[in-house]
Formats: sequence, structure tokens, C-alpha cells
Amino acid sequence: MLGKFNLGALMKGAKKVQEMMEKNQEELSKAEVTGESGAGLVKVVMNGLHIVKELQVADELMTESKEVIQDLIAAAFNNATQKASKLAQAKLTDMTQLFRGMDGEGAE
Repeated sequence: MLGKFNLGALMKGAKKVQEMMEKNQEELSKAEVTGESGAGLVKVVMNGLHIVKELQVADELMTESKEVIQDLIAAAFNNATQKASKLAQAKLTDMTQLFRGMDGEGAE
């Protein structure tokens, strides 16, 4: 196994991975997901890096108790976080494709 290891290919692959990581970080910072709760009465907009960009609370919700509003905000935030995590996971899955074949397996 070690005899088939190609250090040059590994270094080239590492550079590709670094470039792809930087590109993915930039794309994730620009991507937006929206989490909702209360049938859309609360919305949280965040980017793919989990940075909250916007919080919207419908006016009609302001008559509810503080606890209800807090619960709906938390639910919308969690919904947005799940969506952002799925987006980041998809990018990570794309990156793992670069590792295939870098260890020299299958090389004669």
C-alpha cells in the first residue's frame, strides 16, 4: 500500500481541496436559507455559515405571550439552522470526491 502512495498527487490534491474549501466558504457566505415557524409568522434568514441576516416577526403575533413568541423564534431559528447545515453538508460531500483516488489505491 505504501509503495503505491503518490506524494505528488497528494500535494496536488491538498491544494485542490484548499481551493475548493475557500470557494465553498465564499458560496456558503452568500447562500441564504429561511427557517419558518407558526405558519410563516416568524422567519429567520441566515447564510450557509449560520450567520443570521434577518429576523421577521409578523405584527399579528405581537398579541401573543412572550413565551409563545420566544418558542416560535427558537423553532424558526432551528429550522434555518437545519437547512444551513444540509447546505454545508452537501458542499462537504462534494469535497470528499476529491479524496477518492488520491491515496493511489487501484494504481498499478
